[in-house]
Amino acid sequence: MSRLRLLPYGDRAVLAEVDDGPHALGLAAQLRSDPPFGVVDVVPGARTVLVLLDPELTSPQLVREAVAAVPLQPLQPGRGRLVEIPVRYDGPDLDEVARLAGLAGPDEVAARHAARDYVVAFCGFAPGFGYLAGGDPVLAVPRRDSPRTRVPAGALAVAGEWSAVYPRASPGGWRLLGSTRLVLFDAERDPAVLLSPGTRVRFVAEPR
Repeated sequence: MSRLRLLPYGDRAVLAEVDDGPHALGLAAQLRSDPPFGVVDVVPGARTVLVLLDPELTSPQLVREAVAAVPLQPLQPGRGRLVEIPVRYDGPDLDEVARLAGLAGPDEVAARHAARDYVVAFCGFAPGFGYLAGGDPVLAVPRRDSPRTRVPAGALAVAGEWSAVYPRASPGGWRLLGSTRLVLFDAERDPAVLLSPGTRVRFVAEPR
């Protein structure tokens, strides 16, 4: 069973810390569906949930008590909306990932990666950059020793336990498995981001 630790975070928020990502997502989902009085936003992290409050309506102590009363459960699979992302598994790091993971070659890397369903645990680094949990543990390879100065928008990458798609061109040290034509962030679109915490993601392999 995951443990809940409630930490001070000034007079406008409470930070809840749990043992793993699924419980952070589960706690965030429950707080969003039935927010305590005075709570204005809920922001999940890798193993934390930041609960933002309006100090004119409530206090950190009251919010801590309300959060502590929420049953701590992992996010149930299948509850979030599903986004399918077409991917060409043609990334420059496929051979290196296969070697690090002890797999037969790039085709096995692609097959294992596309076989899993993912969930956006949290967002960060850049607008629309979702950290995707649920990957095959075999593919939990480390970041590159030397980051690239430019990773193109739409690049599919892995680092440690996470998968992600770069929403825009930027530097990056994750290992690149492929690419997608989908636009993950568009400031002119409503909503601007395609992926948000709790969204389920499925990668659909396209011919290389």
